[in-house]
Amino acid sequence: MDAVGSGVRPMRITKRTNLAMRVLMFCAVHKDRNVTKAEIAEGCNSSENHLGHVVNRLAQLGFLTTIRGRRGGIRLGRPAADISVGEVFRKLEAEVPLVECMVADENTCPLVGACRLRGCILGAMDAFYAHLDKVVLDELVESNDGLCRIFEYAEVA
Repeated sequence: MDAVGSGVRPMRITKRTNLAMRVLMFCAVHKDRNVTKAEIAEGCNSSENHLGHVVNRLAQLGFLTTIRGRRGGIRLGRPAADISVGEVFRKLEAEVPLVECMVADENTCPLVGACRLRGCILGAMDAFYAHLDKVVLDELVESNDGLCRIFEYAEVA
């Protein structure tokens, strides 16, 4: 039984990271051409406005390349085989602390001097990222016919 079916709540990632992974998968499926924000928004079930923020951040981090002009669009900034899911998560989730005590200037926990839970959480996070570091974007899309079918309507005729 999976974590959801067992009643255990899985760790949540931000909507931004979730959308970023959808965008990267969409671009990886369409690696042979530039795609538009409108295509990605439709394929990823997102507003173009929210998507624009995510695309800009992914471009700043080098995961995407944006090309202006009539034949412009968006494409992967490097090969899908060179994009680790762990790297994407780590860079996008870095500003979001898992627990309050990980942000010194916002910490109000009275247990901070004696608590051992923080170390356990940090260890779990390290294991989480280490697992995702082993997964590259290419593995998520290569020979994934179901994913390609979901995104296929966006093919240029």
